[in-house]
Amino acid sequence: MTRSRESAAPVSIILAAGKSTRMKSALPKVLHEVCGRPMIEYVLEAARGAGIGRQVVVVGHAAEAVKTALANQADLEFALQAEQKGTGHAVMMCRDALAAHDGPVLILTGDAPLMRPASFLALLDEFQSNSAACVIGTAETVNNHGLGRIVRDDHGEFQRIVEQKDATPVEAAITEINVGCYVFDCRKLFSALAEIRPNNKQGELYLTDCCGILKSRGDTVVAAKKLDIVEALGVNTRAQLVEVHRALQATFFESLMASGVTIVEPAQTYIDLRAEIGPDTIIAPFTAIEGPVKIGANCRIGPHAVVTGSARIADGTVVGPFERAGG
Repeated sequence: MTRSRESAAPVSIILAAGKSTRMKSALPKVLHEVCGRPMIEYVLEAARGAGIGRQVVVVGHAAEAVKTALANQADLEFALQAEQKGTGHAVMMCRDALAAHDGPVLILTGDAPLMRPASFLALLDEFQSNSAACVIGTAETVNNHGLGRIVRDDHGEFQRIVEQKDATPVEAAITEINVGCYVFDCRKLFSALAEIRPNNKQGELYLTDCCGILKSRGDTVVAAKKLDIVEALGVNTRAQLVEVHRALQATFFESLMASGVTIVEPAQTYIDLRAEIGPDTIIAPFTAIEGPVKIGANCRIGPHAVVTGSARIADGTVVGPFERAGG
């Protein structure tokens, strides 16, 4: 019997099989928390915000721990990469899951929690408007050390991705970089994956090789500068985890203050992104607000207060110095 094809609605593949090697941690990298939540949850949420209704998460290292952490998310399915042999190999593990899919596939990494839905939508629009086989998400940065460079021809068209170790001095100076976010035509993706080889120092199968294979076939491959370097920040070290945390907190604090909340000293305050806080509430320094707390209007919290997830703080409440609310 012939297998029927699914609709052309986009699906996503989230790469989440890696270890926390550089973080010196037994915890899978994507489960390290940023502002109270595993970083992969931000990626999944951003994909949903772009209209992705089906997501395939590639797990490997401590696979059961990742599955357990995401068990309450109904739109997910999992593919196992038992051996970590590169990004291309990870995507190959999704072949059976996507065998009936005939449409775009958004490929993301689970350790880039600053990605925004608008950027994903922009890449999907590029894919559609160019009838592309592949769209590569790129960003501009002078801090390009260690990152894949986007090489274009004299007409500005994509030619290839060059890794740092393989770059000539001219290529090393390129400031447009690959951020590891792609949209592929599903059928063409798996056809190209069948041709990639581990011809590199790491002996791995690289997803980026598919871009060159598709271009060599005459398919349209677009490098789209639709992301900024802040959202492209991935997490490989604990120092980068702190960078991402600060970026998320800064954005959230700005939205809270725009809605009428006073945060006296943002650098000395922690607020979970799931918290809801009413206008004219003042958050004093050295206060920690953890979990999906709800704080009303005209409250004063702190200094040195702790408010946790079960707390529901009524309008006009004072949680004084060194007090704790919630459980």
